[in-house]
Amino acid sequence: MSPDAPSLIGQSPAFVEVLERVSRLAQVDRPVLVVGERGTGKELIAARLHFLSRRWDRPFVQINCAALAETLLESELFGHEAGAFTGAVRRRAGRFERADGGSLFLDEIATASSAVQEKVLRVVEYGTFERVGASAAVQVDVRLIAATNADLPALVSEGRFRADLLDRLSFEVVTLPPLRARREDIRLLASHFGIGMATAMGWPSFPGFAEAALEAMEAHPWPGNVREIRNVVERAVHRWEDPGTPIAALVFDPFESPYRPGRPAAAAQPPAGQEGTLTAIVAETERRLVDEALASCRYNRRQAARRLGVSYDQLRTLIRRHGLR
Repeated sequence: MSPDAPSLIGQSPAFVEVLERVSRLAQVDRPVLVVGERGTGKELIAARLHFLSRRWDRPFVQINCAALAETLLESELFGHEAGAFTGAVRRRAGRFERADGGSLFLDEIATASSAVQEKVLRVVEYGTFERVGASAAVQVDVRLIAATNADLPALVSEGRFRADLLDRLSFEVVTLPPLRARREDIRLLASHFGIGMATAMGWPSFPGFAEAALEAMEAHPWPGNVREIRNVVERAVHRWEDPGTPIAALVFDPFESPYRPGRPAAAAQPPAGQEGTLTAIVAETERRLVDEALASCRYNRRQAARRLGVSYDQLRTLIRRHGLR
């Protein structure tokens, strides 16, 4: 294995099966389509396909098709001649030329225009293309790896993606499992990202997560997959104030706040004469529960937060809201 091959964390059967398939597929010099939800690591799989292949010592070039407008994407992929458009003062090699002999990773391929798709198809079929503003063909030897989180067959049926390009890209399709399908990896990922963040913050060691926090992570649906769990874990380490005790507080939604813009404001005090309304009863019950939790924990806020099942920051908000000490 090349020392440049990226590390992928996981030991669940679904994940191991994908890695084994990718390792075999890396040896076959054909286009590959990597499909998966956002945050599942499509770019890491693409890099693994390259660095485990016979092209490992040649260029591995990447481009996000969704990040550029159609005209810019065409120029970035195929290059341009001097004078091809305003501002093109000299010839510029595109990503296909820079990847010659190696691999080119086209992320978010579904967003490419029909014109760009047609030129990509020509490169896949014949290994040739023309720079923008040129008439002479350029010959390249590039292995193409494309990725998307879209349903390309459905886009083909809607006329939004070329069927012939999909045929050529889908020699093999690697579909990555979402994190909710590999829950056995959640604790492993939490430890991996937690150790990295603790090291970055200069902690002498990583205390780990409390069992309740780990169970909460295992129960979470993780719509953002590995990218989301990394954010949640690193946020938890960053906010934890006692490196000597296991981390017990998690914030899955960093936007959650009683002051969140667009959220209807709840009256802090009921209007005069409305002391018996549901709002007042709920507020009083909330204040009493927080006060009792603080008192029973000798005003240790972290212990009180755990007892109430809220994060440390949420407890601080409740204390301020009800004017508690």
